Amino acid sequence: MLRTNPPAHTRLRALVSKAFTPRTVAHLRPLVTSQADALLDAALEKGEVDLIEAFARPLPLRVICTLLGVPPEDEETFGAWGMALSRGLDPDYLLTAAELAQRAEATRGFAAYFTELIAQRRAAPSDDLLSRLVTVQEQGDSLTESEMLETCVLLLVAGYETTINLVANGVLALLRNPGQLSLLRADPALTVSAVDEMLRYDPPVHWAGRVALEDTTLAGHRFAAGDGIVIVIGSAHRDPEAYPDPDRFDVTRFTGSAPATRHIAFGFGIHYCLGAALAKMEAEIMLTALLRRVRNLALTTDRLTYRPHLLARGLETLPVRLSA
Repeated sequence: MLRTNPPAHTRLRALVSKAFTPRTVAHLRPLVTSQADALLDAALEKGEVDLIEAFARPLPLRVICTLLGVPPEDEETFGAWGMALSRGLDPDYLLTAAELAQRAEATRGFAAYFTELIAQRRAAPSDDLLSRLVTVQEQGDSLTESEMLETCVLLLVAGYETTINLVANGVLALLRNPGQLSLLRADPALTVSAVDEMLRYDPPVHWAGRVALEDTTLAGHRFAAGDGIVIVIGSAHRDPEAYPDPDRFDVTRFTGSAPATRHIAFGFGIHYCLGAALAKMEAEIMLTALLRRVRNLALTTDRLTYRPHLLARGLETLPVRLSA
């Protein structure tokens, strides 16, 4: 879906949307809630953890695996594939030989795994998204085997790595802005707005590629039909014409009678993220649980490093000290 336009995109989006329904997302809410509490139990018992490995990574991984019908014993392998594939989205000239090999291995492993799992779901459908993708129909049309494989890859990369970065980047913004953290603690109802502000302030994906469908001029720049265009989301979100005082992190920005301009962290138009509702639900539940369960939360170092991705923006680690 990312690489197509109508009519091919219209067809794919319609078929996948029939399986990826609001009911599917709502059905996952109890899992997200219970997992958040279980992970926080373990983190609080340790007292000092890497919040990414202890909280931000395992929960989205469990959710996406549950969504696709991947059993818990395969989650570790599945997560490693996701990391290799997300790194592999960057241009090849930025990747090391080892990263290129890991991407190729993950691609083969993922295809083999899901070819078998799709066959199992054809024979015996279950209550998961993959079963619905296998059986979905629209005016006699259905997804081909390769389309289902690509859709699963898309759901893995877009629904796993990005949520990790959303939560980790968002918690870091709160820790670096203690006044906003206090405000959110005092009024948990601000969590919905806070997640939108996290998506604006430090989005999980900093750019998106598009193709001009016709000759056009935008902001004095001429584009011919077929030209590639890079839309720099991170820059758009710091545009003072769209967001007053854009470098300020403000958890109330998207509240009130005149909320801020809608951010573009989930894209826009026909390519608006199909999993936006799921990502926001996960982040809102995780942040609510974190602030409810953890009273003292602090970085153990100011020397933070980011993963060497061009497309995605995510921390290597987020070491914190926490107590109930």
